[in-house]
Amino acid sequence: MLFRVDPSSPLPLSDQITACVRGAIADGTVGTGERLPSARDLAASLGVNMHTVLRGYQRLREEGLLELRRGRGAVVTGGPAAERARLMAQAHRLVADARALGLSNEEVLALVRKSLTGGA
Repeated sequence: MLFRVDPSSPLPLSDQITACVRGAIADGTVGTGERLPSARDLAASLGVNMHTVLRGYQRLREEGLLELRRGRGAVVTGGPAAERARLMAQAHRLVADARALGLSNEEVLALVRKSLTGGA
């Protein structure tokens, strides 16, 4: 799995790490039971603080996407959490596309509501 962070991005580094993992789970690049790099190793390879990686991993644990075990590291869980990750990645893409078009939050929500009610 390839991790990328952009220090010049307004998005915090831990959120970028979270997004990388979430995206890899969503697109099937990383499967259930796979181990992620240790926080120490990933931090060293990205040139970030280990606690930055741990914050990202912790957020993924809270979402039900990772299981963190002392001595075993971060392991991808399966089931509904992986499907939720896929949906979350799509939602992030929707918001990014909407921002690129200059849509407000209200306009994006109106589009989603219309879609939920079957409107064209």
